[in-house]
Amino acid sequence: MYRQCRIEKGRVRHTARRCLNRRAVEILDERIAVATSGKKVSRPILPVPRNFSRRMPSSDQRRIAAARLERQFLVGESRHRNAADVVRALGAVQSQDFAGAKWALAMRSDGLDATAIDAAFDRGDFLRTHVLRPTWHFVAPEDLRWMQALTGHRVARIMASYNVKLGLTPTVLRRSLDVIGKSLAEQGPLTRTQLKAELERARINNEGTQRLAHLVMQAEVEALICSGPQRGKQSTYALVDERVTKSRALEGDEALHELTVRYFASRAPATAHDFSWWSGLTVAECTRGIVMTGKQLQQVKLNEKRYFVPPDFEFPSKASASAHLLPNYDEYFIGFRDRSAIGQRLGHSALVTGGNFLIAHVVAIDGQLVGGWRRGFEKGKTLLRFELVVKLNRKEHSTLKRAIDRFAEYTGSPILISGLDRDNRYSR
Repeated sequence: MYRQCRIEKGRVRHTARRCLNRRAVEILDERIAVATSGKKVSRPILPVPRNFSRRMPSSDQRRIAAARLERQFLVGESRHRNAADVVRALGAVQSQDFAGAKWALAMRSDGLDATAIDAAFDRGDFLRTHVLRPTWHFVAPEDLRWMQALTGHRVARIMASYNVKLGLTPTVLRRSLDVIGKSLAEQGPLTRTQLKAELERARINNEGTQRLAHLVMQAEVEALICSGPQRGKQSTYALVDERVTKSRALEGDEALHELTVRYFASRAPATAHDFSWWSGLTVAECTRGIVMTGKQLQQVKLNEKRYFVPPDFEFPSKASASAHLLPNYDEYFIGFRDRSAIGQRLGHSALVTGGNFLIAHVVAIDGQLVGGWRRGFEKGKTLLRFELVVKLNRKEHSTLKRAIDRFAEYTGSPILISGLDRDNRYSR
């Protein structure tokens, strides 16, 4: 069995996740030993699942991946001038990794750098809150209220059992949200530490991190609070009433219709199950949303599997050469339940499904996974450490270099590179 490993306080925890061939397990065991000993070896770090599904021909899967690159604004001419337009076009952008999510917006823009993205966030051009699923997403201000009204009940239902375990009764939740709302109204945006102090002043128990996290999430799900401007490296919270000056008045089926159209416009081809995974809604709700769109969505069958696309959808006649340094929760893959379309070159998509504890982010060449990368700092410079599990040709190395150059432009700092070599898979 595949053993996904985490190193925590000097110990390695194993969780059975996926069947692998024996040799792959041996390779992974060796990497675990390396991670705990500090030694280096030259073998690839990603095991290959034996039972990776190839029910659909690889050519069809690659066409799907190429089409999604275009719909996601990662290739082609349809880039956006500002970060808010990227968020608006995608509907929502998963953002629990704040730095990675900002880079995801920059990749889909017309040359925006980190300073421009940060300024837009601080102005409230786009906001960060728990919506769709129990995790952070960027959303456009005018979309926040109706998205919470549509999907918040699902998030609240997931949170309910945890709230009981934490002793967060309805009475405690209501008192806590009243304190949070009053504090933000009187003092303006506050950090989580400051909110904790206000709750303690009101004699509301907040021992441990989970109770406070759930209280804040509850306030977000009820559209009471959302992100405020950054305060140095600390995030702040602000009242939605102060950050959202205009809201779209969408309710019920109208909101479901809007979310459905927005999802498939930016992620086609996709299935009802993909939409359900991304939105947090049930498959039945998502199917009803698809039916409601009428002629705004069309059905495409590939190997007896039903995908939905907008009327203007076309598969690319020829995929353009591309390379992307994708963050760990990029919408290019996290927005789909079935991510096999981008794993055709490796024979699996474990890089983006928790299959490698040593890789933080993923490298894609022509829309296909080829390895991973990490970002660090060394001697005042940004260090990009690569772990590629396939050999790149000369053209692909050149394409990857352009992606690295774009990241350097985004950060505005010199780049150091580790792990890339034209002739070898690994270079240290």
